[in-house]
Amino acid sequence: MKALVKYASGDGNVDIRDVDEPKCSDSQVKLEIAYCGLCGTDIHVLHDTFRNYPPVILGHEFSGTVVEVGRNVNGAVTPGERVAGLGATAVTCGECHYCRSGYFIFCSNRRGMGHGVNGAFARYVVMRPDQLYRIPDNFTLEEAAMSEPFAAAVQAVTEISDVRIGDTALISGPGPIGLLCLKLLAAEGVKTIVAGAAGDGERLDAALRFGAAAVVNVGEQKLSDAVQELTKGEGIDVAFECAGHPDSVRGCLESLRPMGRYMQVAICGQDIQFPIDQIFYKQLKLNGSVCYTARTWERMMKIYAEGRIRLNDLISDKLPISEWRKAFELCRDRKALKVLMYPEG
Repeated sequence: MKALVKYASGDGNVDIRDVDEPKCSDSQVKLEIAYCGLCGTDIHVLHDTFRNYPPVILGHEFSGTVVEVGRNVNGAVTPGERVAGLGATAVTCGECHYCRSGYFIFCSNRRGMGHGVNGAFARYVVMRPDQLYRIPDNFTLEEAAMSEPFAAAVQAVTEISDVRIGDTALISGPGPIGLLCLKLLAAEGVKTIVAGAAGDGERLDAALRFGAAAVVNVGEQKLSDAVQELTKGEGIDVAFECAGHPDSVRGCLESLRPMGRYMQVAICGQDIQFPIDQIFYKQLKLNGSVCYTARTWERMMKIYAEGRIRLNDLISDKLPISEWRKAFELCRDRKALKVLMYPEG
């Protein structure tokens, strides 16, 4: 089968390769991939700035249909079911404190699909049944392919931030994660301001469609000044930093009111300087939110079933994996909201 493979360490070294179709063991489930989303992590793997173990098939945001079930799976899933896959738990020790308490993302032995083990930019994958989540009948496979990033947003917004109706929230960075956070905040009735850079015009327009109370182009106006105007001098209750850029971090800290809450949702990927005295003088509360837990995925499936939040309007492009270069360029140049790829061969 055709797959998008990181075939050697170093910058680049990614291409379409012919690989063997995976075999389903007695304890596994075989999935035919419908769609796999392109993520910033994939771009980091391309440039070797995210740990990876080549040769490895990329892709970790995916949905598909069960086509084969191992004889020891015992009815956990059945052929024909439509599912989303939790690839982050492909390899864990299952014994450390973090695994036992549900925070598998911190397991020192963890390897996820798409960088640590083979991922889903291919026709088929094999997985354990506990990694699969049935999607509601009213949910499309395209939307289900966004489950992995949406789970990250669900944890940040609903499980860690303590945001509530009556608050004013700021999202800095209108990429896919930022817009997914916006959808959750808008569904809860939280007034939300979304900020983006000069090249984010289309994404800021999308933010208004998705329920943002206001948008700020920081190429035209300083973020903290805009926030002061929009909040009548009060400042922001909770800020979600979703850009991973030093200027965004500083803008969020400057925009928060005294005793406000700061959420780091994006990876900066570098050491940065920021006004740490803002934390002291304003007595801010800082949190990070990295990925999710299995409980987060269960919560997400309930959100899907409620039907109040749909994700299809975030999908801007669907391309075959043979056009992976175009897909990567769209994401790198911020010319797309969310790009999905589908298998060939």
